[in-house]
Amino acid sequence: MSALPDYSSFLSAKAQYGSESGFSPVWMPDFLFDFQKVLVEWAVRKGRGALFADCGLGKTPMQLVWSENVVRKTNRPVLILTPLAVAAQTVREAAKFGIECRRSAGEVTGAHILVTNYEKLHLFNPSDFGGVVCDESSAIKAFDGKRRAEVTEFLRTMPYRLMCTATAAPNDYIELGTASEALGEMGQMDMLGRFFKNEQGNCAAGRRWGDGAKWRFKGHAETGFWRWVCSWARAMRKPSDFGFDDSNFVLPPLVEREHTVEARTIAPGMLFSLPAFGLQEEREERRRTLQERCEMVADLVSGTGEPAVVWCHLNAEGDLLEKMIHEGRQVSGASTDEEKEEVYEAFGKGQLRVVVIKPKIGAWGLNWQHCAHVVTFASHSYEQYYQAVRRCWRFGQKRPVVVDLVSTEGERGIKENMRRKSEAADRMFTSLVAHMNEAIRLDVGQKFEKRVEVPSWLTTI
Repeated sequence: MSALPDYSSFLSAKAQYGSESGFSPVWMPDFLFDFQKVLVEWAVRKGRGALFADCGLGKTPMQLVWSENVVRKTNRPVLILTPLAVAAQTVREAAKFGIECRRSAGEVTGAHILVTNYEKLHLFNPSDFGGVVCDESSAIKAFDGKRRAEVTEFLRTMPYRLMCTATAAPNDYIELGTASEALGEMGQMDMLGRFFKNEQGNCAAGRRWGDGAKWRFKGHAETGFWRWVCSWARAMRKPSDFGFDDSNFVLPPLVEREHTVEARTIAPGMLFSLPAFGLQEEREERRRTLQERCEMVADLVSGTGEPAVVWCHLNAEGDLLEKMIHEGRQVSGASTDEEKEEVYEAFGKGQLRVVVIKPKIGAWGLNWQHCAHVVTFASHSYEQYYQAVRRCWRFGQKRPVVVDLVSTEGERGIKENMRRKSEAADRMFTSLVAHMNEAIRLDVGQKFEKRVEVPSWLTTI
C-alpha cells in the first residue's frame, strides 16, 4: 500500500494536459488587425495551440495580447521564450503597444509578461507561470536533443501554451509532431504510427520530404492528418487566407540572382570539375573554393552604400568575409550574448552597414525591413534560406529585395534540392490552409432545417 502514493506521483509526473482548455478573451485591443483578432481569439479559446503565420503578419503583437489575456485570467506571469536575437525586439514591441513586459534572467516577480531566450530556460520553474509562449518555435528542432527535451518538459504541465512560427516544417511534415507533443496533443511517435508508413528509405513508394526520408502517408490518411493538425493549429500566409483584405500586406518584388563561381583548383584526382556527389564531395568543394566564393560575396556588397546581410555556413567563411568586407561585422558562435545584441541593434539602427552571420544564429524573428540586399551561399536547408530572406523581405518592406545566391558549378545539386523543397513547402501550406478553412466552417456549425422523422416501424413498438 505504501507504494501507491509513489505510483500516483509517477503518473502525475508523466501526465499531459491536452485538448481544449482555454477561455473567452478578457481583453482584445484595437491595435490588432481583424485577422489578428481572429487568430488571437482562437488561440485564447483553445488554450494550447500553434499559430503558423508568415513573416511580418504580426506574430509578436498577437502573442503579447495572448499573454496579457492569460495574465489577466490567471493573475500569474507568462513567459515568452525567444531566440536571443528577438528578446530585446519583443520588449520594444510591447512598450510600443503599452503592454507591460520585461526581460528576465530567472527572477519572477508579480503577474507580468517576462521574456527570455531559450538558452536561459533552465533558470526558471514552470510552476511559477500561468502560461508559456514559444516564439519562433520552429527553431527548437535546431537545438541539441538535451535542450529540445528541456523545452518539452517545461511545457508538459503548463496550463496555457502558444507556439508561434512562420515556417512550420516546410519540407518535412513529420516535424509537426514536435509541436504537437510540446502542446500536449499527440506525441510524435504516436503521430507517425497513426498517419504514416515507414518505407525504409524507399522514396519511390511515397512522397519524399527531405534527404533520407523514410515516411509516407498511409492510404487515405493525408486528409485525416491535416484535419488533426487543424485541431490544434492555425496557418496564414496572407490575410485573404481568412477572407480578409490583403491591401496592407502586399510584398514588393523579390529579385533572386544566381552567381556561379569558377573553382581555381579541381578536386584531387579529377581532370575537370564535375557536380559534387554526396555530402562529402560537397563539403570538400566548399572548403576548396572558400577564397573564390568569399571574394564574390565581398564584391557584391562592397561600395554599394546600402545595408546588406551576408549569410554564411562555415566559421572559415565568416572569418574571411569579416576581413574582406571593411564595413561589415560578424556575429559568430564565439560572440557573447552582449556582443550579438550589440551588432543586432547597430545594424537595425543603420549604424552598421553589413552584418555577416549564420542562419542558425540569427535567421529567426529579426525585423530588418530597412535592408533590401541579402547574400547567401548555397545550402540544403530550405527553412534556413527562407528565414534568412524573410528577415528583409517581409510585410513592411517598401523596396524590392535582391537576393544573391553564390555557389559553385559543383553545387548544382544543392540548388535543385532547394527548389524541390520550396515546392514541397508550397504544397504543405496549401493543404494546411485549405483544411484549416474547412475546419473553421465546421467550427461555425451547420443549420439543419429538415425535421427528423421517426420511421413508422419504430412507432409501432
